[in-house]
Amino acid sequence: MALTKAQVREILSEAGIEKENMKDAVEKIIDGHLASIDVLREEADTQKKAAEDARKELDDLKAKGDGGWKDKYEKEHKAFEDYKTDQAAKEAHGAKEKAYRALLQEVGISEKRLDSVLRLCDVDGVELDDKGAIKDAGKLKDSLKTEWADFVVTTKTEGANTPTPPVNNPAQPAANSRAAQIAAEMHRSLYGEVKKE
Repeated sequence: MALTKAQVREILSEAGIEKENMKDAVEKIIDGHLASIDVLREEADTQKKAAEDARKELDDLKAKGDGGWKDKYEKEHKAFEDYKTDQAAKEAHGAKEKAYRALLQEVGISEKRLDSVLRLCDVDGVELDDKGAIKDAGKLKDSLKTEWADFVVTTKTEGANTPTPPVNNPAQPAANSRAAQIAAEMHRSLYGEVKKE
């Protein structure tokens, strides 16, 4: 509801403002009131335009059916499921590769050739049991030993070659050992020369 000049004069006279000072005050109050009404009209127009735009967008979405959201959801869901499947396959391959590597080491494949042999083997073709070991590992070991026999390393551990073992009599140390020499020097310095019989 718009405020009129008569209403403003009445309010000012009730407030005790004299008629001489009222003219300028009435004009200022009316101008301020009109400015506030203009701002409210602009806000109302903006909200009306936003409501019309929202209504149009809603009508467009209704015309499209679900607005393509279902297709977008299905596409994103499929991508997520593919990602999960891919990650599960990578984890399964990693576990199989680890078990196969351990089996190749048991067979005795050279460490230098282990990665090369592993790349040529059908790692994904093996099945793992619930403990993470390869099922039918015995049969696979036999086939690996024959198939990769050129890469199987045999090691032989030998002891040290001692053609003349040292004298091991603690009661009588070797006369020429360094310990015997030091002991003899110490004895001479403390007790003098030992008499030989």
